[in-house]
Amino acid sequence: MKKLFGTDGIRGKAGEFPLDAQTIEIIGQSLAKQFQAELNRKPSFILGRDTRESGSWIEEAFCKGAIKAGADCESAEIITTPGIAFLTTRLEFDAGIVISASHNPFEDNGIKIFSPTGRKIDRAMEAEIEKDVLENQEQSLKSSDSEGKAKNSRASEMQKQYVDYLAGEFANLSLGNFKIVVDCANGAAFKLAPPLFEKFGAEVVSINDQPTGRNINENCGSLHLEHLQTKVLEEKADFGVAFDGDADRSLYVDNKGNPVDGDAVLWIMAQHLHREDKLNNQTVVATVMSNIGLEIALNSKSIKLVRTAVGDKYVLQELLKSNASIGGEQSGHIIFPFHTLVGDGMLTTLFLLEALRANGKTLSEMTSGFIRFPQILVNVKVREKLPFESITEIVKATEKIEKDLGTKGRLLLRYSGTENLARVMIEGENQAQIETQANHLAEVIRKNLA
Repeated sequence: MKKLFGTDGIRGKAGEFPLDAQTIEIIGQSLAKQFQAELNRKPSFILGRDTRESGSWIEEAFCKGAIKAGADCESAEIITTPGIAFLTTRLEFDAGIVISASHNPFEDNGIKIFSPTGRKIDRAMEAEIEKDVLENQEQSLKSSDSEGKAKNSRASEMQKQYVDYLAGEFANLSLGNFKIVVDCANGAAFKLAPPLFEKFGAEVVSINDQPTGRNINENCGSLHLEHLQTKVLEEKADFGVAFDGDADRSLYVDNKGNPVDGDAVLWIMAQHLHREDKLNNQTVVATVMSNIGLEIALNSKSIKLVRTAVGDKYVLQELLKSNASIGGEQSGHIIFPFHTLVGDGMLTTLFLLEALRANGKTLSEMTSGFIRFPQILVNVKVREKLPFESITEIVKATEKIEKDLGTKGRLLLRYSGTENLARVMIEGENQAQIETQANHLAEVIRKNLA
């Protein structure tokens, strides 16, 4: 059976395997059984969801299985992914379950499961759930008739507790005479983010804050910054922030209408933490997709960039291993491990605003010194994924490109994880040069592997 869990939990089309009601019930039952055996008592789960129309019935199906296996389930209803991670720890639940497909369209959904540490459950527990799903699928079990409703009497109180926690972490931040445009992506942050920033005295203009169950991430949020850019300029705002569907990541627009991605946030925050003597080991963690311009800019300040594979899971692993203070992805998923082990778009925004205020600068001024290098990505269809280093012509071509690029460029050659594609990514100072290099290497790969 194919693995159900990816780097960010289970994800797929709502209503189709593995996100059909029967399979979801099995997942809830399996998780409860494992915790029951491990704890030797009734486990307690907290659930939350984004605004997708499928969220309610998925939550109910999960709880039906979990309650059947002896668990207590409580729902915080519509809340962000980091909100559930926080509440799991703060209220001492045994696990937190988020029903969300992040930045995906409304037809999709997903299940993420957090332990009280804030980390996702381990691979052994995931494998046991996958085993239970396979066995029960083979037995063609029908959905049970047991009740599956989670308690929700404290939902509003728990949402408020999360917002109050964020506000309390930045008690000295003042945003008087500061105008923010907040793009809620018609997602989980729509009731939480605007009042959070208002607590600090900011003037808040909220957009895409009318979820219908079907408009989450639709031409809005972190995947469509162009609307936020227009609104920031129209409103003459100081700052714009766009969340994704579950608000575990955020992207920005500066006071001049320019986009500010995760790389730029890492640059700003690394400098700020360095000045405050809070940048452990003078190290920032990012992925292989972060622009070489970030690496060069950080090096100019004697700050080291450590790269990982793509995925917040790998960023977190390296942060914990290296004891670094900050890490993240170009996509806007930033982790501050001394505060939380999950990406939190609202927390990141407060850190960024604190840095602006402490330095007395605008967002556009704070990005100064980070020059994004031109980049090109070429995909090549291949018949099989042979190791690149086993093909002499490809090795020679890559070595020549790397020599030509020197320290002012970067070549990343990898296979797609889901398709028969080789991906050639080159960054360098000259767009025309890197296009020529990428197309040449793509042709060498095509000749040997297509």
